Amino acid sequence: MIIDCHAHTSAPPQLAVYKAGLVSHRGSHGRGKVSYTDEQLVAAWHRKEMAPCGHIEHMTNNGIDLQLISPRPFQTMHSEKPGYLVDWYIHEVNNIIADSVRLFPGRFFGIGGLPQQAGEPVSVVFSEMERCVKELGFKGFLLNPDPYENDGNKAPPMGDRYWYPLYEKACELDVPLHLHTAGSRNPQREPYSLYFVNEETTAVYGFVNSTVFDDFPSLKIVISHGGGAMPYQIGRFNAGSAKSGAQESMAKGLFVDRMRHMYFDTVLYSQEALELLIKVVGPDRILYGSECPGVGSSINHETGQTYDRTVPLIESIDWLTAEDRFKIFEGNAKRVFNLTI
Repeated sequence: MIIDCHAHTSAPPQLAVYKAGLVSHRGSHGRGKVSYTDEQLVAAWHRKEMAPCGHIEHMTNNGIDLQLISPRPFQTMHSEKPGYLVDWYIHEVNNIIADSVRLFPGRFFGIGGLPQQAGEPVSVVFSEMERCVKELGFKGFLLNPDPYENDGNKAPPMGDRYWYPLYEKACELDVPLHLHTAGSRNPQREPYSLYFVNEETTAVYGFVNSTVFDDFPSLKIVISHGGGAMPYQIGRFNAGSAKSGAQESMAKGLFVDRMRHMYFDTVLYSQEALELLIKVVGPDRILYGSECPGVGSSINHETGQTYDRTVPLIESIDWLTAEDRFKIFEGNAKRVFNLTI
C-alpha cells in the first residue's frame, strides 16, 4: 500500500466564492457557510485542475492508494485581519475535508487546518482542534511556523514557549503536527513555494536547538518538503554543533542526531534529493508524500511523466531493503498518524 501523507483538498468552486466574500466584506455580512451537494464535491475531486487529469485519477496514475488530505496551505490566510475571518474560513475547509473522507471511504483521512492568527496566542486554535479530532475523526494538523506570512514580522522560533500550549494540546489529543508554511506577502522576493522551503529549514533549526522533545517526548512533528534545505546543509550544522561540544559524552549529539526526533516527508521531485534525505535521517524517519496533485503535477518532458510520480524513484533505490520501503510507503505513516486500515 502507498500512503501519501502530504496531499491537499480539492474543493468545489463555492469555497473560493466564500473566501472572496469574507475578504471583501470583512465579516460585515456575517459568517455564512459554504453550501454544496455531495455530487458537487465528488465532481471537484474529478475535475482537472493542477494535474493532467482529476485528483482521484491522478492518485491512481501515480500508484497512490490513500491520502492524508489537508487545506491548501497558500489559501489559509493566517495573516488576514480581523482574525475571525481566518477562523471562519478554516472551519469551512475542515468541513469539506470531513465530507470528502465520508464520500471516498478508504481513499482519504483528514488532516485539519489550524485557524492560526498572526499576533494572537496559539490557544485560539484549540476549539477547532477538539472539533476536528473528537467530532470529525481527523488524524493530525498542518502547523504554519509563520502565521505572519512573510509580512516583515517574525514568529517565535519553534522552541519558544509561545508554541508550548499547542504542543501540549497535540500530545493530549495524540495527533502529529505537520509543518507547512502558508502564503507569502513578499512574493517578489520570496514566492510562497520558495518561502515554504526557507521556513521549514528555519523550523528544523528551531526544534533542534531547543528542549521541545525533552519537554514533550511524545510529540510527533512532520516536516514538509524533505526538511527544506537542511539535509543539503547538514555538514555545516553538524560542524557547528561539534564545535559547541555536541560530541562529548554528556552532550545531546550532533545536529543530525537531534533532527532524528522529527519525521520528514518525501515531497521532493528528484531521485538525488530523495536519496540524500533518506541517507541523512534514515528510513525510520521518512513518510512518503507527493503533494499529488500540486506543484509537482506538471509534466517532466525528459520522462513524459509528472514530476510527482515518485513511487518508482524510491522503488528503484537499490540500497533500500524491503523493510525500508515498507516503512517509507506505509508503515511509518500508520504509526505516526495512528491509522487503522
